[in-house]
Amino acid sequence: MKTGKSQLQHNLIQLAYFKMPFGKYKDRYLSDLPEAYLIWFQTRGFPAGKLGRYMQEVLELKVNGLDVLLRNIRNLYPIPPKR
Repeated sequence: MKTGKSQLQHNLIQLAYFKMPFGKYKDRYLSDLPEAYLIWFQTRGFPAGKLGRYMQEVLELKVNGLDVLLRNIRNLYPIPPKR
């Protein structure tokens, strides 16, 4: 199991590469979803599990103007790590 900085880095890379699995924005990176779409989910309830957690995290980053970090991560780490 990874700890500390290594785990945080791994989690951010996974978040940066996670794609929407369904709907209008299927196969788009979560960080590329419109903020209004994520707010719509927030008002109606995020999906259960990893997708919902990641959508909440991306919304938080967008609201605070930090979603560019995920795009930068994709540029720095072009191939997501395999587990």
